[in-house]
Amino acid sequence: MNVEDRKLAVLRAIVEDFIATNEPVGSKAIVDRHNLGVSPATIRNDMAALEDEGLIHQPHTSAGRVPTDAGYRLFVDRLTSLKPLSQAERRAIEKFLDNAVDLDGVLRNAVRALAQLTRNVAVVQYPSLSRSRVRHLETVLLSPSRLMVVLITDTGRVEQRVVELPGAVEPDDVADLRTTLNGKLKDQRLADAPEIIADLPSTVPGHLSSLVSILTTVLLEALVEHPSERVVLAGSANLTEHSLDFPAIRPVLEALEEQVVLLRLLEQQSTASGQLLVRIGNENSYEGLHTASVVSVGYGASGISLGGVGVLGPRRMDYAHTMARVAAVARYVGDLLAEG
Repeated sequence: MNVEDRKLAVLRAIVEDFIATNEPVGSKAIVDRHNLGVSPATIRNDMAALEDEGLIHQPHTSAGRVPTDAGYRLFVDRLTSLKPLSQAERRAIEKFLDNAVDLDGVLRNAVRALAQLTRNVAVVQYPSLSRSRVRHLETVLLSPSRLMVVLITDTGRVEQRVVELPGAVEPDDVADLRTTLNGKLKDQRLADAPEIIADLPSTVPGHLSSLVSILTTVLLEALVEHPSERVVLAGSANLTEHSLDFPAIRPVLEALEEQVVLLRLLEQQSTASGQLLVRIGNENSYEGLHTASVVSVGYGASGISLGGVGVLGPRRMDYAHTMARVAAVARYVGDLLAEG
């Protein structure tokens, strides 16, 4: 192999050995563990060149080398091949998700599965209402002057509101209201729904116009996203297994408590599902995560992302393993929502 290819092979060896051992990697260890066909002196020359390029550094005098953020980035971009899931892992994911009976259960079980598979912190974003469509609107008369409106999206998300009416309404009017609302809103994108709702009082039959006028505000409120409901987290305790990788664990824990931070980590997956994104160390915009790496991907159907799934862990994570499992869980979640 030529010099550049050999340098990349040395970098791969350093990253893989450091991930496995959490110990700086020396030239002798590379010669002993990796069949590169060159002498320790040649390996040392290559390591010096990699250090000059900012891809590895020496944490202590007379110690071996460890990867820098740039070294991890080159490893992820050019040297990593995903590690396929075992049959046992596939069965574990299927068992977790098959036991879920609704959207909350799917997302809750998805992060639990991902946290167990990667031994890191897993996070999933609820399907964005703005990218969903109306599947059904249900109206239920709880009492002569009390009505419950239930909005069901194509992603399985359910929003419900109870409305106190100024007077009694007839059951037939409630049935007509249900038919009218579904006729106007079924299969419409929720991003387009506010404009349709605003026009409803002037487009519905006369006997429903006053009732629809009362419901307009309620329907619009049901479409407003609530960030506090949009993230599910699991596996925070796994950080204790990586205490040596986080000199200061408090900023990481504070980041996990901030829903806004987690949402920003996942909302970069808003364009298309299936595209893995890896942010290493200083690539994370939130300073508290500069000692961490985040692997995330969008989930959805027909190439459209409805939300994000991700894993947060140390920079010394097994990227090939983690990336494959994040992608797999995202596919399972997307398939389940598409079936629903």
